[in-house]
Amino acid sequence: MLKFVTDREIYEEVVCGAIPRAKRLLWLATADLKDLHVHKRGQMVPFLEILSDLAAKRVEIRLLHAKEPGPAFRRDFDRYRNLSQGLERMLCPRVHLKCAVVDGEFAYTGSANLTGAGVGAKSVRRRNFESGLVTTDPALIGPIMEQFDDIWRGSHCRDCDRKEYCDEHATILPARNPGPRGG
Repeated sequence: MLKFVTDREIYEEVVCGAIPRAKRLLWLATADLKDLHVHKRGQMVPFLEILSDLAAKRVEIRLLHAKEPGPAFRRDFDRYRNLSQGLERMLCPRVHLKCAVVDGEFAYTGSANLTGAGVGAKSVRRRNFESGLVTTDPALIGPIMEQFDDIWRGSHCRDCDRKEYCDEHATILPARNPGPRGG
């Protein structure tokens, strides 16, 4: 299956459809990460609650993102204590890809960030215009997973020119040479 999805379809098919059904692994990549709320059993809950439910089922959850989320996201994160052990996060300032991989059998790749305006339940008048592809084709899922995993493993870190913005690899920055002292 290969399907082009836009706007609300991304929310319905990826965020509310595929992601909550993960059984083994969930890999998420986003440039921006905000306080996202979604439908769950007739009410709106933080997306982090969905991730917490998956963590409780021992689903491997990896989250790759470009910048620190805002304070509302942090407050929600702290409410779901099992996420501190059940959610692996990596911050990389070069991440601009957006994807979701569920169990290595379903993938989304496209423009939508993990924000209310990007993939949330916002109204038609308030959400971003987004598009992407969903697939169950292993020939497409494989390269999506490879790109994610290359970043996750730090394959690009050695030659990266953005280390000063990267919390993950602050320890590999070379010591600064202050140069000769004037006197």
